[in-house]
Amino acid sequence: MLTAATARLAAAGVPSARVDAELIAASVLGTTRGRLALSSGFIPIDEARFDELVSRRAAREPVQHLTGSAPFRYLELAVGPGVFVPRPETEVLAGMVVDAVRDRAADSPTIVDLCSGSGAVALAVAHEVPGARVIAVERSTAALTWLRRNASTRAAAGDRPIEVVGGDVTDPGLLAEMSGRVDVVVCNPPYVPDATPVPPEVAGHDPAEAVFGGPDGLAVIRPVVELAATLLCADGLFAVEHDDSHAAAVGALLAADGRFADVTGHRDLAGRPRFGTARRAVPTAAAE
Repeated sequence: MLTAATARLAAAGVPSARVDAELIAASVLGTTRGRLALSSGFIPIDEARFDELVSRRAAREPVQHLTGSAPFRYLELAVGPGVFVPRPETEVLAGMVVDAVRDRAADSPTIVDLCSGSGAVALAVAHEVPGARVIAVERSTAALTWLRRNASTRAAAGDRPIEVVGGDVTDPGLLAEMSGRVDVVVCNPPYVPDATPVPPEVAGHDPAEAVFGGPDGLAVIRPVVELAATLLCADGLFAVEHDDSHAAAVGALLAADGRFADVTGHRDLAGRPRFGTARRAVPTAAAE
């Protein structure tokens, strides 16, 4: 059945056909992909369910929607219609934040995750750095439902609860009470330029507002740079994911703001320019 499903998915253009067939089978059988070989196999009701889900995957519905979860670093997050499915490359962004936060762990650092979506980055940081205070900001009502669900699940599992805020990251007054008090601001914003072709899984299922960032893809990143500079304390870290065509543009935005230092570009798992980081400049005595 796995061999037949793999061939069917491959014929439909699914790039990871065998992996997806195994993930679907594991979900139907209530096990993990790694333990699939130990399963006793399908009974008729399982066969019908497996065939149904394979058909939906062949129609390019995301496999994460079919299984109801997406892995992210050391977590499994609930995902489905209305929320952006976290990608493996964003694990690199989360890892950079975790490393930066651990450097400040003795000071109970505060982290703000903008455009939080499912809460992937925020919850990964809260899980891996228990002493951190994490605030997750999301605008979409649908995405907030998933974010709150994941936050509740992780809190029940023993992680330090994160703070969920419904808000628009383009609002310059967002989190005004936190101005100058945040150690790390991280953001995985919508950044794909509007006219860019995207895979069927994205076009048909990921929310457009979580994918597309205006004609040049920078419509959200521009105000986020301004907001990050306002929220961060001196020497605080800003980390942002961007389109692989945006490395120079994002670096220029950070440099032009005038409040950042150590502007640096970073590459994703495939070697493409994908992230920008910068430190909030420490004011000089003259500036003060």
